[in-house]
Amino acid sequence: MAFTSQSLIFRAPASPACARIAPSAGRVTLRDHRAAFPPVAAASTSMASSESDDKREAKLWGGRFEEGVTDAVERFTESISYDWQLYKYDIMGSKAHASMLAGQGLITATDRDTILEGLDQIERLIQEGKFEWRKDREDVHMNIEAALIERVGEPAKKLHTARSRNDQIVTDLRLWCRDAIDKILIRIKQLQASLVMLASKNVDLIVPGYTHLQRAQPVLLPHLLLSYVEQLERDAGRLVNCRERVNFCPLGACALAGTGLPIDRFQTAKDLKFTAPMKNSIDAVSDRDFVLEFLAANSIAAVHLSRIGEEWVLWASEEFGFLTPSDKVSTGSSIMPQKKNPDPMELVRGKSARVVGDLMTVLTLCKGLPQAYNRDLQEDKEPLFDSVKAVLGMLEVCTEFAQNISFNSKRIQSSLPAGYLDATTLADYLVKKGIPFRTSHEIVGRSVALCVYKQCQLAELELDDLKSVHPVFEGDVYEYLGVENAVNKFISYGSTGSEQVKKQLEDWRIQLGISS
Repeated sequence: MAFTSQSLIFRAPASPACARIAPSAGRVTLRDHRAAFPPVAAASTSMASSESDDKREAKLWGGRFEEGVTDAVERFTESISYDWQLYKYDIMGSKAHASMLAGQGLITATDRDTILEGLDQIERLIQEGKFEWRKDREDVHMNIEAALIERVGEPAKKLHTARSRNDQIVTDLRLWCRDAIDKILIRIKQLQASLVMLASKNVDLIVPGYTHLQRAQPVLLPHLLLSYVEQLERDAGRLVNCRERVNFCPLGACALAGTGLPIDRFQTAKDLKFTAPMKNSIDAVSDRDFVLEFLAANSIAAVHLSRIGEEWVLWASEEFGFLTPSDKVSTGSSIMPQKKNPDPMELVRGKSARVVGDLMTVLTLCKGLPQAYNRDLQEDKEPLFDSVKAVLGMLEVCTEFAQNISFNSKRIQSSLPAGYLDATTLADYLVKKGIPFRTSHEIVGRSVALCVYKQCQLAELELDDLKSVHPVFEGDVYEYLGVENAVNKFISYGSTGSEQVKKQLEDWRIQLGISS
């Protein structure tokens, strides 16, 4: 099936409304706010003060407490303003848990069915933007559980049997990460396909290759573009490996020690499509390695995207003039009417900083924690959500940029003579004549010095000029000089030689499912 620019656009399903904090009663109502990926959409957080202590709803955990928390503590400790985004996974986990409890005889089948129906109703309300999120219920778990109790009564009070918020939140988070990784992998493939298609359109275009940002050797443009594709493939591989380690189930570990009730953690793990339950209950609730690993993989991907952004911003400058972005992916200046800026790629470069910062936040968060769950871990979600949202956006805009640029072949070709790009190929010529490479290097260096003196290119030197440097030069030397000849002389596996690049392109077309 052929890839087209249309087929590369990922269409997300319609998203539920985002939440905002209501101006009264410490409640959250819903405002319609569409986002491409609802699990990472940012909620509006115009928060209002909680009700006074005598009016505030009693906490589900408040049996031993005689006083309610202060408004300041309520505001400081709530997480519903952002963890509402986990609602889908919280409900998914609760359904699996209820089914397991019924299967083990810890609740009746009737109670299970009542709970499942109530959870379905709550999920529909959330998706329709009609669910009331309450700040005084602290987090997504307590909001859903309290609403379930209001809706179905006593059966809902049995749902938290053999479960703690400690194992509940990390289950939600692993389920969320699993889906987020899958979405990023789709976006990576889209960008890879766009780069391969861009390379295919410019299969014979030679560009200067740079090291130290100085001209080095001639390379085929597709070879350069495919180097980005290779980087992205490693990014995808890291995420796939991360997903494998994410996919273990903490549910049933409870607070930290497990439970004395006869639960079946293997059944719950199976129902939630996890590989298996986690083996150690303490590790299950305290582990955030999967978050760190995910953030690290995102950070490396973001750095790769930033490097692409940097190169394309340079190439779009007047000084380079190697590429021109279309109006669809450019912006103008508010004061300089002539400007056409590659702003999307500048922002890709900039947003990489926040992705790396998100990783540093959670690394620092975890570095001094004693084992088992600590409330500090509430702070892992906002950096995680931010990282995923940023990387998804960066990948999407890089894909659109790649689909909306053209390379200025005349400008590129006119720039190729500068820099003696064929010098290394000339050294290879001398090696084939039996001269040691270090000696060849010195001979070519003197040949370049002669060119500088005569203000000409290597290919423009007369044979007598070359023989004056070293008598080994013969008439066949001109088959190695000039950028076209130089590129054609590359034959090593993975090199920029025409045949090698054509093979690389075909391999990527097959791997990505792109027809020729």
